[in-house]
Amino acid sequence: MLLEQLDEALKKKHSVRKLKISDKGTAFEDYDILLSTTMRAKNVLEDAIPKADVIIVDEAHRVSPNGTGYKRIIDDFNERGKKGAPFIGMTASPERRTGDQRDQLGLAFDAIIDCANIEDLIEEGVLVKPIYRPHFVHDLELDTIDISSGDFPVEKLSSAITRSSMIDYAIWSYNEERLKTIGRPISAWFCADVNVAETTLRSIRENGIEAAIVTAKTPVKERMKLLARHESGEIEAMVSVGVLSEGWDNPHCNIIVHLRPTLSKVLWGQSVGRGLRSAPGKEQCVIIDVSSNWSTFGPVEKLEWNLWSHRRSHMRFMNRFNWIGQQQDDEDSSETYLLCKSELPNRTRCSFIYKKGAFEEDTCPICGTNAATDIYKEQRLDNTLNENGLHRVFFERVPRVYDEMNLSIWQTLGSRAWKTATEEEQAFLIFCHAFLEVTGAPTKSESDYWDAALEAEGRIRGYLVEHEYRVTQKEEFDLSLIADGLLSGRKIRSLQANYGISVCGEMFRVNEREENERKYQKALKITERLVMMGCSDKDHLPYFHAADHMASLDATA
Repeated sequence: MLLEQLDEALKKKHSVRKLKISDKGTAFEDYDILLSTTMRAKNVLEDAIPKADVIIVDEAHRVSPNGTGYKRIIDDFNERGKKGAPFIGMTASPERRTGDQRDQLGLAFDAIIDCANIEDLIEEGVLVKPIYRPHFVHDLELDTIDISSGDFPVEKLSSAITRSSMIDYAIWSYNEERLKTIGRPISAWFCADVNVAETTLRSIRENGIEAAIVTAKTPVKERMKLLARHESGEIEAMVSVGVLSEGWDNPHCNIIVHLRPTLSKVLWGQSVGRGLRSAPGKEQCVIIDVSSNWSTFGPVEKLEWNLWSHRRSHMRFMNRFNWIGQQQDDEDSSETYLLCKSELPNRTRCSFIYKKGAFEEDTCPICGTNAATDIYKEQRLDNTLNENGLHRVFFERVPRVYDEMNLSIWQTLGSRAWKTATEEEQAFLIFCHAFLEVTGAPTKSESDYWDAALEAEGRIRGYLVEHEYRVTQKEEFDLSLIADGLLSGRKIRSLQANYGISVCGEMFRVNEREENERKYQKALKITERLVMMGCSDKDHLPYFHAADHMASLDATA
């Protein structure tokens, strides 16, 4: 479907060739733009790569530098690409959900070039403003689902959704919002699987609303006809499974209904973005979220992206109030969110989530009651120290303790601190060494940022390997371990705690606050990666080969 859309748009001003699987011949004969997937006409693609003035990959978050498709193209471009020709990726979500360090976007692209962020595009009228209506479905049980694959398995997710009141919440919310819509309501519904989609479709139709369903198995011609009817408004609600989140554009869509809980902010960002296209008479798009993705990731216009991720980086999103907790602890602008617990006529809870102080007397704008509770306090989101809390502790505690230390003692105890360190104490020491090692100089791009972080990580890995300090791979990284060392807590003993602070403290005497801020942020990333990935003399990573490192030491001995 994406190829067809690109073909229609580009051929208005260009001569375009859309490759078929069996196509052969010389590239760029009688045409100036070649459209293809990675699996089509490999010989033509191989001929095109050294001739192309620019190579553009759409939906670039799918580029796998270590996969069977894109790896061949990337390697070929690096070896034979025309001098000065750029390799550009286009995507609204520049991040890959993978822990494989040989399969990171940072190995295919040098930087994230934010041409215009979503908030700017909304301000300029290119996109419309999203209006979020998030409900926390209290009987949706996700805690026991195995997420070792990196997301909720569809079959487990499907049964959890159909057992819950999630679809009922979606229908109730939609029936209210469609009546408020200026102009004709045209909606896209994102579902976890066909079973959920078909159940949802029946419920929509039972409410007298014209609706249809598209899935990956819907024939392309039939799909295009259905989407055309949806764009015209003949079909009000289009229910989908794994189809509309990418490569689909209906600017008239003014309501998004999200019934797909996920641990992937890419999936969340892509699907919500389908409703933000501007159109005549369209001022906003209502986002009905009954999957807790809004409270987990936050508004799509505020999402942040990374070219690198680590194994199990998705784990923090198991907390379905992850983003709300971050807002509560924000040092610059703390915000409290409320969860309405008013009982509705159908005996379910309202469960609308809204910001404290946004409405008069904190009355719920959906049901009109004052029966909300503070999510942060009720969910005990402050039980695990988050990054904002750690930031305060670090910048308040380290310079004060350092100024009172006998440095002639503590700075000589590094070898002993490392040799006797527990696994928890290793994490604290890694952070302290990372803060010392990594540069605090400003970086001009995402690529420069990660070059600096990975260079420092490589040096720390070298130090650990040289001294035979093995770091065992962990399932998760606990920020509270660093706070424990800074606060003379119970898990990090005084030797490791004081030595670590002595390593960090000097930076507060020689650097400005801004430089230490940059060092601190990179140090957290480095520590998280080392703890989650582990470290041993078997390391063979794109930025550090343990065997090569030891061989270089032997050569200079």
